Amino acid sequence: MENPKKPYDLRERLLIFAKRMLEICKMLPPSPEYAGIRLQLGGAGTSIVANYEEADGSLTKKDFVNKVGIFRKEAKEFIFFLRVISGTYLNAKELSNDIRESEEIISI
Repeated sequence: MENPKKPYDLRERLLIFAKRMLEICKMLPPSPEYAGIRLQLGGAGTSIVANYEEADGSLTKKDFVNKVGIFRKEAKEFIFFLRVISGTYLNAKELSNDIRESEEIISI
């Protein structure tokens, strides 16, 4: 993610993140080998943001913890798929920024 100054607002940062993930999906070749990975990346990348929004709107602490747990699992899954495509079709150095951003989001 080529964004040297990251927004302080987590909601905005996650929105930028989700849009970047969709860009990465578009960069993958249209071959059948990448179809499943494209679906996983797109699903996990956007699910992270959706689960954050759901956690933010939780009515109970238990629901909040559940949504944050899903958020973290999706982010970890996303990192896995980024590592799978890193250096195969997309430049590993370019994706390293996206992997780092994913790890930072998990840490938050």
